[in-house]
Amino acid sequence: MGTRFLAIAGFAAIAAACAPIERSRNLNDPAVPATTVAAQVCSDCHGLDGNSVSPNFPRLAGQPGDYLAAQLRQFRSHQRSDPAGFVYMWGLSRHLTDAQIDGLARYFAAQSPAPNAEGDPALAAKGRAIFETGVPALKVPPCATCHGAHGEGSGTFPRLAGQHADYVRKQLAVFRGSEQRPEAAAMKIVAHDLSNEDIREVAEYVQGLR
Repeated sequence: MGTRFLAIAGFAAIAAACAPIERSRNLNDPAVPATTVAAQVCSDCHGLDGNSVSPNFPRLAGQPGDYLAAQLRQFRSHQRSDPAGFVYMWGLSRHLTDAQIDGLARYFAAQSPAPNAEGDPALAAKGRAIFETGVPALKVPPCATCHGAHGEGSGTFPRLAGQHADYVRKQLAVFRGSEQRPEAAAMKIVAHDLSNEDIREVAEYVQGLR
């Protein structure tokens, strides 16, 4: 019985070793291509094309490559410690190489962003004012200054157009009230004076922005 078990185990090990790397979920293997990591691992939460359906997971399609690469490196080094970071991404990014990170950034940056559901019209209208003109009375600058007139993002500034409102609200709350994203010092200053209602309004607006 023992000999039979060892034989079966041996065959299983050989089969695993011979499994095509294009279908590998082994994040410890630096030889696994970034496109394979995207298809076999990242897609579970973010969708194969980066257009996640669940608001728990941000949409990555069309995000600037520099932004995506920077975030993955911050997850890997544990510099980004917001709940989504340490619950999901710390472990997943731990063994990613720089080449894999850069490849993942290129892959998702090249995907076409899909339209998201329109937000509440009344809230979105108020959010548009904040996005385009800021809150002058509180010296809060327009979101469009850094994120683009259409929320398209650029460089290390993320794309906001079509992002899940729930995710945007959570991240603005992190910027406003914690040190969990230390690389985003500018956003901490911007979000400091935003009210809960301001945050809700601008989040509703950007979700429906196309």
